[in-house]
Amino acid sequence: MRHARLVTSCAALLAFSVQAQEPKPLDEQVKALSSKVESLRWELDQVRKSADDALFWLRLSDVAEIDKVILTGPPNPKEKPRYGIANERHPVRIYQYVFLPKKLDRSKKHPAIMLTHGGVHGDFGTYHVHMVREMVERGYVVLATEYRGSTGYGKGMYEAIDYGGLENDDVVAGRDWAVENLPVDPGRIALVGWSHGGMISLMVGFDHPEKFACIFAGVPVSDLLTRLGYTAQSYRELFSAPYHIGKEPVDAVDEYRRRSPIWNVHKLKLPLMVTTSTNDRDVNVVEVEQLIVHLKAAGKSFEHKIYKDAPGGHSFERIDTTFARKAREDLYAFLAKHLK
Repeated sequence: MRHARLVTSCAALLAFSVQAQEPKPLDEQVKALSSKVESLRWELDQVRKSADDALFWLRLSDVAEIDKVILTGPPNPKEKPRYGIANERHPVRIYQYVFLPKKLDRSKKHPAIMLTHGGVHGDFGTYHVHMVREMVERGYVVLATEYRGSTGYGKGMYEAIDYGGLENDDVVAGRDWAVENLPVDPGRIALVGWSHGGMISLMVGFDHPEKFACIFAGVPVSDLLTRLGYTAQSYRELFSAPYHIGKEPVDAVDEYRRRSPIWNVHKLKLPLMVTTSTNDRDVNVVEVEQLIVHLKAAGKSFEHKIYKDAPGGHSFERIDTTFARKAREDLYAFLAKHLK
């Protein structure tokens, strides 16, 4: 009798095991797998970022004291509230690289450069390492804000993007943090950036002239309405994503204009230098030409230079060629003049 009950129990257990191992419907499996791949994407991006961060210390520690700090920018109005805590009570966490010249005299205040990275979704990586070395060796404190939308920090940071809007405020927050915590002279801080970083430098300088000494904008994104007219659909979708602007330019002309430098040139009060090249395959020269035309029409005084088919195209000032290093001498002369 006991043997019979044991056989029955084993049979029931085997039946349960077989039933538990029956595969889920294909659509459920695909959905689960897709979710795992999506999570893996963000995890690998953070691993890549950590590895690249380590290279900064390896490549620049001979000339700079290097740090990466965490601070806050304005709240994300589109974030989903949790625990009943409204968004306005929850500032976004951002990051900032700090490069101080070795043996800096901390009893004095020093000039600084806000070096803003490009990319709709990009980050400040060791692509910039040679420029940082040049700047530090010239005695500048270099600050690089990882504003909302930057990659390497997970999905939440990525989807907090507010291109041409709150990301500008993140850079200002990085500046204010440096003035409060570092031996930085608040009257001698320059805005420097290329591509999307050039656009941010322009917009920040336009809106906060009292906080900066000058602006350098290389190959800057200058008009989103023009830009989205010649770029691919995949690029336009970065802006019309539900967590971003959420609309195509055709349905939100004023919003895209508000976020574009050429429609804000009337605010310029700072010394400005703009550069571009006629063979730029990313920010077409037509955008920067429009910026120059608008600045002139507004009666603004500024410096500009349009290179003829510069080697390197969109990156011609940022790469490591002799041509690029000579081109950057114009930048350093401009900074020396206005940061004294």
